[in-house]
Amino acid sequence: MAKGDDIQARLQRHGVALGQLCKKLPANPEATHVRKQLFRCATAAAPNYAEARSAESRQDFIHKLGIVHKELEESLSWLGYLRDLEKVSQTLLAPLISENDELCRIIYASIQTARGKLVEGGD
Repeated sequence: MAKGDDIQARLQRHGVALGQLCKKLPANPEATHVRKQLFRCATAAAPNYAEARSAESRQDFIHKLGIVHKELEESLSWLGYLRDLEKVSQTLLAPLISENDELCRIIYASIQTARGKLVEGGD
């Protein structure tokens, strides 16, 4: 298994899980708006992580991981919105929010590590 394969797989699974959640949202204007926004950012993290893994430099890697982090943060915000609207079962949302939060923390830690290596004289 190559470095990063586990995170890539988790991001992919998480995007699929959030896509499945989007399908379960009611068919009203409010939920339709949330569905489109959540689906867009939820399915963006994994492909952006794949791009980061093939970055041309450490700075490029940091930049692309930053995009992954922003997409995950946006997903977390939309999940919180759904939680507060009480449109989806808390039992369904809680593990998705937890996984999203954990992925945010992992990506943020990776950014910090890469920045540290950049300061130490890497790329």
